[in-house]
Amino acid sequence: MKLVTVGEMQELERRAEAAGVPTTQLMENAGLAFARSVRASLGGAADRHIVALIGSGNNGGDGLVAARHLADWGAAVTLFLTAPRRDDDRNYRAVQDRVLPVYELAQPAFFDVLAETLASADAVLDAVLGTGRARPIASPLKDVLTTVRRAAGRRTAMQIIALDLPTGLDADTGAADPATLNADRTVTLGYPKRGLTAFPGAGYTGALEVVDIGIPPGLDEAVPVDFLTLDDVRRWLPNRPAQANKGTFGRALVVAGSGNYIGAAVLACRGALRAGAGLVTLAAPQPLIRTVAGALAEATYLPLPATDTGDIARTAAAEVATALPQYDALLVGCGLGLHPETRAFVEALLLDDLPLPERVVIDADALNTLAALPHWWQRLPTQAVLTPHPGELGRLLERSVAEVQADRIVTAQNAAHAWNKYIALKGAYTVIAAPDRKARVSPFANPALASAGTGDVLAGIIAGLLAQGATPYDAAAAGVFLHAAAGERWVHAHGDAGLAASDLPTLLPDVMRAIRSGG
Repeated sequence: MKLVTVGEMQELERRAEAAGVPTTQLMENAGLAFARSVRASLGGAADRHIVALIGSGNNGGDGLVAARHLADWGAAVTLFLTAPRRDDDRNYRAVQDRVLPVYELAQPAFFDVLAETLASADAVLDAVLGTGRARPIASPLKDVLTTVRRAAGRRTAMQIIALDLPTGLDADTGAADPATLNADRTVTLGYPKRGLTAFPGAGYTGALEVVDIGIPPGLDEAVPVDFLTLDDVRRWLPNRPAQANKGTFGRALVVAGSGNYIGAAVLACRGALRAGAGLVTLAAPQPLIRTVAGALAEATYLPLPATDTGDIARTAAAEVATALPQYDALLVGCGLGLHPETRAFVEALLLDDLPLPERVVIDADALNTLAALPHWWQRLPTQAVLTPHPGELGRLLERSVAEVQADRIVTAQNAAHAWNKYIALKGAYTVIAAPDRKARVSPFANPALASAGTGDVLAGIIAGLLAQGATPYDAAAAGVFLHAAAGERWVHAHGDAGLAASDLPTLLPDVMRAIRSGG
């Protein structure tokens, strides 16, 4: 599924019309799809009291279609027009023909009737401003939205359901006007819009549903950004033939851990193992291996020379280089720390023309080491996957976190293109970008994953998928999805607090089984 900008959506609608689907049909399809979603959200339409806020543009037109269908299904729909509709508007005439109550903003009693109607409403339909919003929201529209917000604060059972996107939310950037309503549900039309996956706007969206409005298939091939779906990930998961042995599923070498970050090595290895890698070897400081061996019985080990602080020494690069030809994928960075010896080790391992596998994952302190080195990207293998959080990507780009977060998709796309590498920019709605400027966006924003060590698990999952032969782009995207889906499974069972990183690997097999079976 594509994730679109306003311009891309407008172009798709133009192409649909050229292909024989007129705008009037798209509007009818959109309104009907929205009405069906509202009916499902309310558990039926009959005898439901619905307030429909209707604007002057196409978003309002879609809302009028939805209001007509909901009324036909037995709902008591009251329309509040925030701007006049044209007399020749056939959708407006259709609701007038049904003698639905209609109040216009210019009427003296508008706000009194709105407040009275909200007192018994089951739902408010936000069909005021769509993707065409171009200016800050001012009174009297601001007063309308304030009235709804106050009513919602008093009546938590009343749902606010936004059509395409909440009024006041920028569909491209996720910027939100102070007057924007907090929707319980957003039913977006045809394709999700980028602003629905960017904060602060994403925080106003509520549950997000994407509905088909009849744009013919194939018209969206030029759109470079995808919104990840189960069907996508199912295609990218490695095959598991019955006649396999451990060599079939690849070998991953995980270079991780230090005296201060022992657990990171364990978490990364468990992520790779649970993702299905046939063999995982932990290359770590020798003292650390003695500590973790009992907790990680399935791995093999490559003990490395250590400093007196328990960090990897510079001389370890030669030992890792000797072992590298045996492995299909390399992960380096989790919990390494920034000891000067370890920094020198990372530089020697990644940038000194050692025989690296084609598939490499670089995470955490390995990224921080690279950030201090000039032109590091010119010396890395093309197939490398970088897994930074916003702070790490900011250091690599010499930008602030705020600049990275201002447009996560474009920032990741530009960096992947400039460096000729694959990037998984972690965070809510993780962005996976490829050198050709294509990108994929995770559909998950889960605060439960905001805890120490979850990134180590993710890096391990990606390395495990790479070891099994997945391409870097597919491994990164599938790994992000699996990791987040495991977090979602935890939340559904336990709530959004208390998830420990060590919980995630144990959830992965069930998540992969569900995805493979269409669950």
